[in-house]
Amino acid sequence: MSFRKEYEKKIVTADEAVKIIKSGDVVHYGEFMMNSQLLDAALAKRKNELKDVEIRSMCCPFVPLVVQQDPDRKHFIFNDWHFSSASRKSHDKNLCNYIPITYHEVNGFFEKGYIKPDVAMIKVAPMDKSGFFNLSTSNSLTLGMCESSKAVIVEVNESVPKCLGGMRESIHISQVDYIVHGDNKQLLSLPETSSTDVDRKVAEIVMKEIPDRACLQLGIGAMPNIIGKMIAESDLQDLGIHTEMLVDSFVDMYNNGRITGKHKSIDKGKMVYTFAMGTQKLYDFLDNNPVCASYPVSYTNDPFRISQNDNVIAINNAVEVDLYGQVCSESSGMRQISGTGGQFDFIFGAYRSTGGKGFICLKSANIVDGKVISRIIPTLPAGATVTVPRSIASYVVTEYGIAMLKAKSTWQRAEELINIAHPAVRDDLVRMAEQQKIWVRRNKLTA
Repeated sequence: MSFRKEYEKKIVTADEAVKIIKSGDVVHYGEFMMNSQLLDAALAKRKNELKDVEIRSMCCPFVPLVVQQDPDRKHFIFNDWHFSSASRKSHDKNLCNYIPITYHEVNGFFEKGYIKPDVAMIKVAPMDKSGFFNLSTSNSLTLGMCESSKAVIVEVNESVPKCLGGMRESIHISQVDYIVHGDNKQLLSLPETSSTDVDRKVAEIVMKEIPDRACLQLGIGAMPNIIGKMIAESDLQDLGIHTEMLVDSFVDMYNNGRITGKHKSIDKGKMVYTFAMGTQKLYDFLDNNPVCASYPVSYTNDPFRISQNDNVIAINNAVEVDLYGQVCSESSGMRQISGTGGQFDFIFGAYRSTGGKGFICLKSANIVDGKVISRIIPTLPAGATVTVPRSIASYVVTEYGIAMLKAKSTWQRAEELINIAHPAVRDDLVRMAEQQKIWVRRNKLTA
């Protein structure tokens, strides 16, 4: 069956497509690198015709024009499920709100009717002979969002990779209302993250905890990327991948023979992920590559599915950890920095995995004007978000070692964490722990 006639009937310009948006509508943009700047620009032109249009996105990598051109938020109200640096900058100017989530649950929000978009606007790969547009690097919640929307607009981009599934990695033309031909620009690339000697020390400690045949998840940020590079250059064997985010270091691991996936219990031989962000090297690797499998986040991040693989090693960042073992990975006080993302999902899932370990990694302190500012602190500051509660946290790693928190009392947790804090602040942390009545002087601190 040919879908060409249906395709041609649905072709419009970006300006024509966004005319369906009305005041008060909920408009859902795409996810990560598959957000459409073309459709955003067309909608921004209609600013003076519209009011109270709620815009939602997932980790939009650019500041939308609807935000830039409406500083009073009279016409467009922008919200993001997970902050990029662009959304963080908008939030600092009170131009973006965060939507709290436990990532694996998000598709359920659409299924249960908690959010009902009027219009979905996404970027896709060209239609194939069977009438499907591939969602490319962002599976996550995209199809669930489109299926719950009253209308769907797609921008076709011929430069994006076709990312094989998995499942629910494509949308059929029968589910699309308008087709816009885009500018075919290559996807945005993430800038390279710089690392310090301290970062590398933390990474070296974690490397000693990764066995052959481990199933890896790497979070976003410098630390997981450093560990990924170290793994690529190591002699680890037969690693598997079941992750939320696919990054460049996975390409290096695969090309260096570290990844086979042959000992995974599920999705054997496949590098499973829900979205990808990196450089063109990663996007070229993904294109029509059957070793990679794109799934919705309800699959990849389900803690019970994660745990079906043995030896799951989950590696994530944190902003601060307090002496109770509460992990804040997404805010600095009241300032939203990123989001919960899948950190909770994978720390929980790794614990349930036979032989699994979930690591929260951070340097012990920041040095500001010669002053040591500890990142292991007595209590989280007012407004700080608990990304991983103390009941779920397992392993915390700094350049001074590993604290294992499971089954530990409050004083044992405090002692474990003080032992890996910066030496300059340990005495102060002991005094604060005593004041908080969570310290028992039974063991000497590690030198």
